[in-house]
Amino acid sequence: MATAKAATAPPTHRASSPAASPPYPSAARIADSDCFPQYTASLKCLEANQDKSKCQQQFDDYKECKKREREARLERNKGRSLFG
Repeated sequence: MATAKAATAPPTHRASSPAASPPYPSAARIADSDCFPQYTASLKCLEANQDKSKCQQQFDDYKECKKREREARLERNKGRSLFG
């Protein structure tokens, strides 16, 4: 009866260097947004307070900013058509 040795496979992911990554993983996607200051304020509040309820104003500010940004984008794209 043959016994198989358990082979350990190398990890399939790579550890990224801390210097290369932004302070927050999703910051790279939102850094060019007009809402970036509200975004960072909400994260800093969470870091400082560790309590989501204390940061509701920052969350609301960010949500309103994203809403205005989305409405502006929809308005800009209203005249465009993918099929015309």
